[in-house]
Amino acid sequence: MVYYFTSNVTDPPITLFMGFDKYENEELIRWGWPEDVWFHVDKVSSAHVYLRLKPGQTIETLAKETIEDCAQLCKANSITGNKMNNVDVIYTMWSNLKKTPGMEPGQVSFHKDKEVYKIRLEKRINEIVNRLNKTKREDKPDFRALREERDRQERDKKKAEFKKQQDQEKVLQKQREEEAKLRSYDSLMQSENMTSNQDGGNDSDDFM
Repeated sequence: MVYYFTSNVTDPPITLFMGFDKYENEELIRWGWPEDVWFHVDKVSSAHVYLRLKPGQTIETLAKETIEDCAQLCKANSITGNKMNNVDVIYTMWSNLKKTPGMEPGQVSFHKDKEVYKIRLEKRINEIVNRLNKTKREDKPDFRALREERDRQERDKKKAEFKKQQDQEKVLQKQREEEAKLRSYDSLMQSENMTSNQDGGNDSDDFM
C-alpha cells in the first residue's frame, strides 16, 4: 500500500508518496526511479516520503515550500519525531540510497554523505499537515512493473535520439560530399580557362 498526497504550493502541483510500512518502503528503495527524491527524519524512525522530479528539474532547484511539505509529512508520520521540536529532516536522490547485507527492511545508508541535504523543522505545522492529509489517497502499485516500464521508455527514447543523430550525420555527410564536388568542379573550370605561351596567339616572341 502506498499513500499519495498532492502538494499544491507550486504550480503545477507535485505528488508526494510514501509506503504504508517498512516493507512497502523496502520496495520503494529497491524499485525507485532515478528521478525520485527521498525524505526521512534524521536519526529517528519515520515515514519515507518521496517526490518525483520533472524533466529538467533538480534537487537543488526544488522550491523551499515543497521541501517543507515533504519534511512536515515525514515528521507527522514519525512516532518519535512528531513529538519533538527542532528536528532535522534529511533528503537525497534515490540513487544515493545504499542497502548493505544485514540491514532491516526500510533501513538505508548513503553512497555519498555530501549529497545528503538537510532541513531543520522547529515544530510541526498543522496547517501544512492537514492540507496534505486532505489530498491523501491509497493505491497498490506494482513497483517493479512501473520501474521496468520506465526503463523501457527511457531506452526507446535514447534509441530514437541516437537514430535521429545518425540521420542528421548522414544529411551533413551528403552535404559535405556535394560541397566537395562543387569545389572540385569549380577548380576544374578555372584550370580550363587558363592559357600558356604555347597556346598560340599574338604574344609570340618570334621576329624576322
